[in-house]
Amino acid sequence: MAQQAYMTETDGGGSDPERREPRIRRLFDRAVSGWRGDRRIWRRGLVTAVVALLLAAVMAAHSHIPNAIGNLGSLTETFLPWFGLLIPVLLVIALVRKSATALIALVVPVSVWLNLFGGLLFDKTGSGGDLTVATHNVNADNADPAGTARAVAAAGADVMALEELKASVVPTYEKALAAKYPHHAVVGTVGLWSKYPISGVKPVDIELGWKRAMRATVATPSGPIAVYVAHLPSVRVKLEAGFTARQRDKSADALGEAIADEKLPRKILLGDLNGTMNDRSLTAITSQLRSPQGAVGDGFGFSWPASFPMARIDQILVTGVEPTTSWTLPATGSDHLPIAARVKVDTTAS
Repeated sequence: MAQQAYMTETDGGGSDPERREPRIRRLFDRAVSGWRGDRRIWRRGLVTAVVALLLAAVMAAHSHIPNAIGNLGSLTETFLPWFGLLIPVLLVIALVRKSATALIALVVPVSVWLNLFGGLLFDKTGSGGDLTVATHNVNADNADPAGTARAVAAAGADVMALEELKASVVPTYEKALAAKYPHHAVVGTVGLWSKYPISGVKPVDIELGWKRAMRATVATPSGPIAVYVAHLPSVRVKLEAGFTARQRDKSADALGEAIADEKLPRKILLGDLNGTMNDRSLTAITSQLRSPQGAVGDGFGFSWPASFPMARIDQILVTGVEPTTSWTLPATGSDHLPIAARVKVDTTAS
């Protein structure tokens, strides 16, 4: 009997909302007990508050950070989304220090980061579209070029660009892709494979001295599209020189000029630009074209390095066509991830 009475009392107490409410209140009271009546909560954590405001200033005014010294501005913009990782660190410090000043100051960098990148936290992918495009830096030292080609082709792209093609392995890619893509062209170290006829193939001078960019007209069922494929020069981060990107920046300007001179209204750029959409040094390109990933993608779409993607330096950029979805493909034998997008061709453009 005693045991039964005990069980009945326990069951009743565990399901009574009136008993649970005080427990929650007690936990809350315990959490804030150290803050009540402590006037120092406004004086503690001033350094943390200053750091939070400086973080907000860097993110908000990134375009004003000069490139004169080690291209510091471009380096900051390349990894700008990752600055948000400092916010939870500062939050923990503010809570441990029991600093109301620091907590209030943190509202500023949180607001700035959400304004810059909050839209990328949500899946904006849509449906529809009549043309799928993909691009992949296959890595010149790729140990499995045939497998890489098949993996990218499996995405179902109608038009596919490959960069960093070594001349000795181009026949391997051609053989692996011949069944799905009857039309293709290779210029220097970049190539374009298409299910639709290609014409007007020519190299694009990006002032390198060798060919790493091309232009072609793809005759899609909805009309011709000017497709550019480019692999801009690599950038390096060196202690003695900072973010060395002068040649990349020069090539980006040259590519931007070529795209601006294009006569066809529908344009798609596919390639490894060695820079993100935030990097001001790519303005000659990004001011003319939009990124499907930013408009209709899911997340940040980081593509490099494949082992732990930290930046989206591989790009699909468009104008004259309407993007409907954008995504990142699974890893291949390359150090980059392939990316793809689907677009609806604007049949009114001519």
